[in-house]
Amino acid sequence: MSAEPEAYLLDGGRRLHLHQGPIDLIIGVEGAPPERYFARAARRFQTVLSGLAGELPTLRAPVFSDTQVNDPIAQRMIAAVRPHAPIFATPMAAVAGAVADEVLAAMRLDEAVTKAYVNNGGDVAFHLTGSAHMTSLSPAGEITLTPGGTARGLATSGWQGRSHSLGIADAVTVAAPTAAAADVAATLIANAVDLPRHSVIRRTPAHELSPDSDLGARLVTTGVGALSPDDIEMALAAGARRAQQFRDRGLICHAALLLQGRRLLISPQPTLQGDPVHA
Repeated sequence: MSAEPEAYLLDGGRRLHLHQGPIDLIIGVEGAPPERYFARAARRFQTVLSGLAGELPTLRAPVFSDTQVNDPIAQRMIAAVRPHAPIFATPMAAVAGAVADEVLAAMRLDEAVTKAYVNNGGDVAFHLTGSAHMTSLSPAGEITLTPGGTARGLATSGWQGRSHSLGIADAVTVAAPTAAAADVAATLIANAVDLPRHSVIRRTPAHELSPDSDLGARLVTTGVGALSPDDIEMALAAGARRAQQFRDRGLICHAALLLQGRRLLISPQPTLQGDPVHA
């Protein structure tokens, strides 16, 4: 088991940092004194890692109709992955977002809170009311979300991110109804931004990089050389098709895709903003 959970106040008590092993949360609350909400988050965090550890064999395997887990975060992970079948994804694709969702729920926010967020390494669960808004500054673009929309989660994935990717996207940022849903969708859209068998793309079996990877022998991207404009458009179009399918099914609200300076936006509303990004 990892070292004991750690909690630190930041910015004069305006934010809370929770850390244990691979989990690193930054939590903020606006509109009300944050102390009691921070205390609830810290209390729930005590058992986050231990609860997940007991479910790891199941969480590293594909989800089937009879897949069952007891831990609440593991249940969130499976619920986020299940709608994407038969596309390959294990519940681990939702772990960061599901942790953020669970800790936010444990804070038991009331009407005094205008804005709150739990940021788990860039995967964010948030609460908004009134005139509050949430803005995510991602390499793929700036996403600004308001209380009137359905998005309450943000996540970013890409081949140079914290987790291995099957695709070549530099970044894919997704807004979805939950952080767990955004986490899975960002992973799967980033996987779809791809040019199979292209000569400038380097790939390695996932288990050679991480022996316990849930991706097993699947080839993950370890390098991408310079691509032609046509190649970039082709790879982004593949990712856009998947993003549009997810949006049409209500699984996501918005997506921003970035590949070698070319940015593509998938949004049903004019709330996805930002100038073109140049790598």
